[in-house]
Amino acid sequence: MRITVTVDGTSYTDDVEPRTLLVHYLREQLGKTGTVIGCDTSNCGACTVHFNGQSVKSCSVLAVQADGADVTTIEGLAKDGQLHPVQQAFHDNHALQCGYCTPGMIMQSVDLLKENPDPSEEAVRHGLEGNLCRCTGYQNIVRAVQDAAGKMRGSAEQPADAPAEAGAQS
Repeated sequence: MRITVTVDGTSYTDDVEPRTLLVHYLREQLGKTGTVIGCDTSNCGACTVHFNGQSVKSCSVLAVQADGADVTTIEGLAKDGQLHPVQQAFHDNHALQCGYCTPGMIMQSVDLLKENPDPSEEAVRHGLEGNLCRCTGYQNIVRAVQDAAGKMRGSAEQPADAPAEAGAQS
């Protein structure tokens, strides 16, 4: 079947077997190897990508289902040489561990923070429960997500806070 998919801002048209999983299409046909295969059973979340803006486990989606869709992989998060705030927070908080689960954890975290920009530790743990870290580095991952949340809120709140602070001083 012929499909057309936008991946990380670039449109691709390819022939795929109807049974091809999205994760295999991304890795083998497009070379997006940052999306890793952990289990092929949708249990681990290592292959998480954004599909039309929502996180999905790409081993649970057929490539033909992505026809006409917009997919973002871990390679598509950084812009103009700058890491996404969640990527930077994972680096800053030593949340990378062995790195195998990291792409899926980051993609799920970005989606989580879009839905809840100020998550509690419990909310982060609940939001990431479909992604497994075999190094059991969850504490640093949770810390990184909360760090990213604070920095993302801070940059979003900066302009709104500036006039209030100026008004408070006069």
